[in-house]
Amino acid sequence: MTERIFNFSAGPAVLPEPVLQQAQRELFALPGVGMSVLEISHRSPSFEHIIDEAEAVLRKLLGIPENYRVLFLQGGASLQFTMVPMNLLAKDRSADYILTGSWGQGALKEAKKIGTAHAAGSTAETNFNRLPKPEEIKLDPNAAYLHFTSNETIFGVEFQEEPLAVDVPLVCDMSSNFISKPIDVTKYGLIYAGAQKNAGPAGVTIVIIREDLLERAPEGLPSMLDYRNLAKSGSMYNTPPCFAIYLCGLVFKWLLNDIGGLEKIQVNNKEKAKILYDAIDDSDGYYRGHAEKDCRSLMNVTFRLPNEELEKKFIKEATAVGFDGLKGHRSVGGLRASIYNAFPKPGVVELVDFMREFERKQG
Repeated sequence: MTERIFNFSAGPAVLPEPVLQQAQRELFALPGVGMSVLEISHRSPSFEHIIDEAEAVLRKLLGIPENYRVLFLQGGASLQFTMVPMNLLAKDRSADYILTGSWGQGALKEAKKIGTAHAAGSTAETNFNRLPKPEEIKLDPNAAYLHFTSNETIFGVEFQEEPLAVDVPLVCDMSSNFISKPIDVTKYGLIYAGAQKNAGPAGVTIVIIREDLLERAPEGLPSMLDYRNLAKSGSMYNTPPCFAIYLCGLVFKWLLNDIGGLEKIQVNNKEKAKILYDAIDDSDGYYRGHAEKDCRSLMNVTFRLPNEELEKKFIKEATAVGFDGLKGHRSVGGLRASIYNAFPKPGVVELVDFMREFERKQG
């Protein structure tokens, strides 16, 4: 198959076509270098330019202040579940976690292996179909930080703004809505995101950390798990994921130059999500969204059909006509359409047309 289909996968996910085309052109030999980015030394001036430029464009996109460090790491968000408490959670302190889905649960589980951590709020009792209300969040006055997941990929719920104004550093797993909208970085102590949703391919994790928090790391941490060490070495204590960082840099430039910044991509994302959610809401219950309306994700649209047999049939027929990755996670069932930054609006329109025709034939 040589023609591109519509990729609704939750991750690794769709990348911008201009980025793929540029990477294809430059894969054999980077302009002016004579070698592939897959071959050049991470200590070479050529790669130093790539990583420095990627950071500079990301700083411009997000308005990252000078007192924050940007790290390009490995291990995915899952390793950050461990690194955050290892570096920020002192032995005489605790950590607060707001749970809105599986990734928040995973982060808390790992934090408990390091020190004292607890769920400050959770919507597990409703299968994470909503966000906790402010009065449902109980903070520990001894907490070293408050952690939340801005967008839960599996359940399709998203914070529209930061959950609380707190005196402790706010730590956020932004893996599935990173650079999908403007944010105020100064509200956060630490942000981390696996790249494979909006920012690039699998293999690189982006961490944005306020400089004063680097000094919280206890002595004796393993070198590869110590934020201070990784920041001091400019993300190159060991060989970094060079090709993944190169692609992230291309994505950042696509967002800035081709799209026009995060305000513009947010408008695009809202338009795409509205088309799909309107189709769900207008179906008189044939399609049922999992998340409550005021908590719906712009990135991951989760929904059900009247029964599992119809869901299986829908997925089979949709796959046959070029809609890939629509099967929902087992925790929710049903379907999930991930429509990240690079997912094209015509693909959403065609999916909605398919949904209406499927309902007409099967309903």
